[in-house]
Amino acid sequence: MTEAFYDVLRRRRDVRAEFTGEPIPGDVLTRVLEAAHSAPSVGLTQPWDFVLVPDRGTREAFREHVLAEREVFADSLDEDRAAVFDRIKIEGILESSLGVVVTYDPARGAPDVLGRHAIADAGLYSVCLAIQNLWLAATAEGLGVGWVSFYREDFLRGLLGIPDAVRPVAWLCVGPVSRLHETPDLERHGWRFRRPLAAATHLGRFGEHAGVHNLCPTEPEGTSTH
Repeated sequence: MTEAFYDVLRRRRDVRAEFTGEPIPGDVLTRVLEAAHSAPSVGLTQPWDFVLVPDRGTREAFREHVLAEREVFADSLDEDRAAVFDRIKIEGILESSLGVVVTYDPARGAPDVLGRHAIADAGLYSVCLAIQNLWLAATAEGLGVGWVSFYREDFLRGLLGIPDAVRPVAWLCVGPVSRLHETPDLERHGWRFRRPLAAATHLGRFGEHAGVHNLCPTEPEGTSTH
């Protein structure tokens, strides 16, 4: 069971071109959404909602907006970087079986949100945990997920009737896939490469790097209980 869990973590990918378009069985979708809804949240506010978008017309309108935003980003790149970006597919909006928009309502549980008084974004972080749960559950079920972030929040609010005070955090493309690549798309296309764990691990103070084998401080001499 432990190895199966870590296998899901390793196989999870941000999917674009591999969606088959086949329908998601209802029981599978329910399990995936239940996994997302079971995520931890600050003050037990569960500040997320899930807007399911099966309608092709709505998805076409969203895709048109996303492609326009893609051009905005492409125009900001130098020639070499733009050439790399040109090869990268950024969405699978129409290829996927379903769009799932995950929102954040900061008013849920307010004004007395336990644990948010010092960290205002704790509720937003909670929504990201729900997204991660959804993503991992989908991977375990043989589905792919692709997070689309090339959009303006006001556009998506208007498209889906989301209240002004609620933030659309993610449009997730979800559905069966033909495969999950061993290597993430951005790495395969040479856009960016993953950092080693050692570069992201600090011991005691930021900037003090340590190997994984040094993560747990050793006992001072003479204090061993063995």
